[in-house]
Order: sequence, then C-alpha cells, then structure tokens
Amino acid sequence: MSKIHVLDRATIDRIAAGEVVERPASVVKELTENAIDAGSTRITIELRDGGKSLIRITDNGQGIAPDEIPIAFKRHATSKINTAEDLTGVATLGFRGEALSSIAAVSRVELITKRAEDLSASRYLIEGGRERLIEEIGAPDGTTIIVRDLFYNTPARGKFLKSSVTEASHAGEVVEQLILSHPEIAITFMLNGQTRLASSGNGDLKETVYRIYGRDVAKLVTEVNFAEDDIRVRGFIGKPQISRGNRNFESFFLDGRNIKSRLLSRASEDAYGTMLMQHQYPFVLLSISLPGEMYDVNVHPAKMEVRFYDEKAVYEAVRSAVHGALFGLEMCVTETEGAKEMAAQAETDAAAPSVRPAEPFETIASSETAPLASRAAGRLADALIMEESAPYAASSAIRDEEEGKKSGRFTQQTFVPRFLTEEARPGRRMVGDVFSTYWICEYDGKVYVFDQHAAHERVLFEKLMRAYEQREISRQELSPPLIITLSAQEEEAYLTHADAFAALGFEIEAFGERDYAVRAVPYALGTLRSDVLFHEIIDQAALTTEIADNKQYIKKVATEACKAAVKGGRKITEREAEALLDDLMRCEDPYHCPHGRPTLLTFTQADIEKRFKRI
Repeated sequence: MSKIHVLDRATIDRIAAGEVVERPASVVKELTENAIDAGSTRITIELRDGGKSLIRITDNGQGIAPDEIPIAFKRHATSKINTAEDLTGVATLGFRGEALSSIAAVSRVELITKRAEDLSASRYLIEGGRERLIEEIGAPDGTTIIVRDLFYNTPARGKFLKSSVTEASHAGEVVEQLILSHPEIAITFMLNGQTRLASSGNGDLKETVYRIYGRDVAKLVTEVNFAEDDIRVRGFIGKPQISRGNRNFESFFLDGRNIKSRLLSRASEDAYGTMLMQHQYPFVLLSISLPGEMYDVNVHPAKMEVRFYDEKAVYEAVRSAVHGALFGLEMCVTETEGAKEMAAQAETDAAAPSVRPAEPFETIASSETAPLASRAAGRLADALIMEESAPYAASSAIRDEEEGKKSGRFTQQTFVPRFLTEEARPGRRMVGDVFSTYWICEYDGKVYVFDQHAAHERVLFEKLMRAYEQREISRQELSPPLIITLSAQEEEAYLTHADAFAALGFEIEAFGERDYAVRAVPYALGTLRSDVLFHEIIDQAALTTEIADNKQYIKKVATEACKAAVKGGRKITEREAEALLDDLMRCEDPYHCPHGRPTLLTFTQADIEKRFKRI
C-alpha cells in the first residue's frame, strides 16, 4: 500500500471542480449568478459548440479591483461572507468562493474587468489553475469572462459531455430560470452567434412568461400574491388546461435563487387536487421569500438544494397560495368567457375525426331518455368496474385460448369463436355505454366491457407503425400551421430526434428563435387537438432523449401520439363503437393499449351470478 500523503494543489483543485463544474451549464449558472451579485442590469451569455469550446459572460456590473483579481481565483475566496455566522440569511446567490477556482482548474479563462472609478481595465489569463498574464487594457465598465476548452486538461471528464445540442439545451434551461427569477435584469442568450432568448429587464414577470413559454401559456396563467406571517409567495400559476406530462413547468425560487424542492412541488400539486388528470403536473412559477433563519442553502455546492426549518409552515403557505389563486381564477371567469370556452371546445369536438368518418353515425340517446335496459346495464357496469374486488384479470377469451392450447383441445371442432373475430361479430350485442367511456357488449354468455380510449389508442398505434414499416406514411396538412414555442429542454428533445418525427409524418420547421411551425401531422391523427398532441409527445421525448436506436424512439413517439385517441368522457355513437371494435379486431394485440393498459375486460355469467349470491 502507498504511503499516506497530501495531494498537490492542482490535483485538489481538479477534484473540487468536479463538485461545481459538471458541464457547460454549470459554468453559465455560476458566472451569471456572479454577474447578478455584482449589481448588473444587463448580462449577455454567449456559447459556441454548446459551451464546450467557448462560454462568454459579459455584464455591466461593478467590476473587480485590480489587486483583488488573483485572489478571486483562489479556493474559498469570496466577498460575500466573512464568518460562519454570515451563512444564516445570506442574501447573495454565490457565497462559497469555489466557482472561479473550480472553473479555472479545468479550462482556459480570460477575465476583463473595470470598475467605474478606475481609469483602465484589467485583463487576466489563467489556464488549468495557473496564472499566465495580468495587464492593463481599455474596456467599458463591468466584467467579461471567457471560458475556453472546458475540461481540456481532464479528457476523461470531457468524454462524459453530450452533443453540442444537448449541452446548449442544458445551458438554455439555466438561462430561462435566471430570467424568470430576475425579470428586472436584461439577459440575452446567444448560441453560435445567434440570439436564442432575450429578456427586456423591465421587471414584468408576465411578459417574461410570454417570452419563455409563449403566448398560449401566458394567456392561461393567473397571478399569485400571498403573505402569512413571515412567508411571502408570489408568481403565477396556470389553468389546468396547460398541465404537462412532467414537472418541467414547475419553477421555484427562494429569495431569487432557483431551487429544487419536493416539498414545494407536493404543496403545489396538492392544491390542484383533482383538477389535474393522473400523471399530469401543473404550471407553477413561484417565488418564496422567507427570513434567512428559516432555511439553509449551504447543503450542496450547486446551491439548488435547501432545507426548511419549518417544513409544515412552508408547505401550508404554498398550498394555500396556489389554492387561493385557483379559487380566484375560477371566480374571475365571466359568463361570456365561459361561453366562449364551451363554444371553442364544441368546435374542437366537431372537428375531431370519428373512428369511421365516412359513415352517417346515429346518436345514442342521452342518459335521461336511454332505455331501461341501458340504464340497468350502466348500474351493473358501475358495480363491476368500480369495486376493487371486480375480476380485473386478463380477458377470459385469452384465458380460454391459452387453456385450450395447454390441454390440446384447441381444434376446429371444439374452438368457440373469440369475441374479437369475424365469426363472433354477428352474435355480439351492444348493450350501451357508461360514463361516456366504457362500452358494454354481450356475447356467448359473457359480458365484455371495453375502454374506448384505450382501444382507439391501440388502433392508432398499429396504424402508425404499420404505415411507417411499409413507408406509406401520409400527412394531414394543418391550415393555418400550428405555431408552438418550445422551452430549451423541449427544443433539444425535438432536435435530437427530428428524424423520428418526420418518419411518422410530422412536418415541422423553424419559425424564428424557439418557435416552430407544425405544418402537418400523421394522417391517422387528423386534427385531434394537434397542439395538445405535440406537447404530450415532447413532454415524454424530453425524458428519453438519449435513446440511441431511432426505431425505438419512433415507437416511443408513436405511443405518445396515440394519446390523441378519442378521450374517455367524450360521447361516441353506437355505430362508432362497433367500427372501433372492428378496427381493434384487426390489431396484432387488441387486448392492450400501447402503454400496457387493458382494452377489454370480460365477466362470465357465473361471475355475475356469484356476485348476486345466486350460486
């Protein structure tokens, strides 16, 4: 075994850098926070090659004194605290004194800085933690810091970096959060010489939401302004209509600092309660203000984790703030606005293609005028479906076939036609629907209940994949095209696998900055709320951008696209339901939706009679 010894300073600095500098986005965060702490009102962030080759941060802040520049690049050198007691209630974004030394340890850094009271600026070069040059030059007030060749002296670290698109996306996410947390500062984000995002710095948070999330989100948010004791909660929350499939629309700031907190997420989501569907998450943009002694940010070098000393009080304050804003949002909807929303939804439903749009469908009677048998069937299905003890096992049709195969009785003479076959079609009887979601059929002494949404998902999925495999993808043109604003993470998800979208029939093109025009969607999806459809796909794509096999990603996109199937709760006619069963019958796997949920449940007469204690 080697002798115990103290590591040299260069090695120590490189190890320490691993905690602070994970990727270019880490550098952007640390240096921009320094610029904010310096009192800047304008900050420009420039990246090349996703930040791997160059990161430049320019601000108009107070600058650094010439004699303090070399000290600033030493470990634990800071102007923001003096003693351990100052850690309580620290008001600045940075305070640990690790960022500059860590960045300089793994890159080539150039610093140009000037204070208003100085006649000239200073230029300082440091590479791999070693000082190279310091000189006087001419430059405007403020600071410019340039980071080149990140991880040039630690190639093993550099190999873990992703593509330039991915790294730029992560940096863009950081910039978005900085803009949202400081709308009073004009921040510009440039990528490879082009401006990708810019804020006005006028302090208007609603305008900032518009710039980052787009018009469709900005028009569906409402203000939060809540205060109780020493806790203040401000910001915006969204109507349930703009909920998403992941938590990327949840942003929390603690005294101007972007943080991640399960406590705050849970409080916000609990406030929405049943307003959101399962696996949907709200839009929340909340800034929380607390006395410094009520929390601790000195948990991790990234400073995004926080401990609250009174978690219950913080939870209740955030939940109450969101709940109160939601209540106010509902109360503020005028009768005219409500009528407009209902009319818009009616137009959307009318435009959505039916399962078989060529046929003149008949309308099933409403629940008030439905035949007694149909209402009785509804009550029966209610009892069978809602109780936990109902037999949720696989379809008995599958079970019968498998048991027949095992016993060798699977022959033409003894085979009973399955429910989803042409032979069975004439003998099945459609009883009716319940909850405008589940359809009940009777066939061969059994009751079959199928989920219209899950069934339609399976049909659409197989149509999409079959068309892709046979290279017979057809498109439905959208006129006018759908203009969508993507966040940095959403944009990366799309750009990384744009080929998969194109292969399935989407026609998408850039429309300026982070706006994209969706000009066509797969024909099988028609006009099924293309805006919602595209965002649902992107939400899931953002979670799986590292899939290497493009075909697997295409399956993923197709699976998510099928969420556009006819929804539960939307009334369809009996003829549409029959047509849906016919389409389901032709699927390779008619018994499960693409997400694995069952499309069909089966109950035998004996199952029902046992429930009524007849046998």
